[in-house]
Amino acid sequence: MTGHNLLQPEPTLLPEGADGDARVVLGSGGDPREAARQVPASSLAWALLAERALADEGDPVAAYAYARTGYHRGLDALRRAGWRGQGPIPADHAPNQGFLRALLALAEAAEAIEEDEEAARCAQFLVDSGTSAAEVAALR
Repeated sequence: MTGHNLLQPEPTLLPEGADGDARVVLGSGGDPREAARQVPASSLAWALLAERALADEGDPVAAYAYARTGYHRGLDALRRAGWRGQGPIPADHAPNQGFLRALLALAEAAEAIEEDEEAARCAQFLVDSGTSAAEVAALR
């Protein structure tokens, strides 16, 4: 039997914070654009805009901008939560999902605009966070 890896940092679990506030806006009939306007610190709102720009609008440049905003908002939240640049960011913890979805959307948008190094870096970041593109895509 193997135990917890004592050299690996503990998983980072974000608080509800801005993404929780964005979920309230979305749950009361607001769309992602309204959620981003009301709660600009929400990674989830920006991730939803990026996903829509990729899937429905066919606009990878807009998706890249939205996803990058969500990614950076998520990095800020992770750092405030004690994350030190490595370690698990569990996808099954709902408050982490906005950041992870923004990260996946950034990888996809980067690939679509042939920003291959960025796409590869984001894909590796998902793996390093203890998840996968498929697991995060299933959250959509």
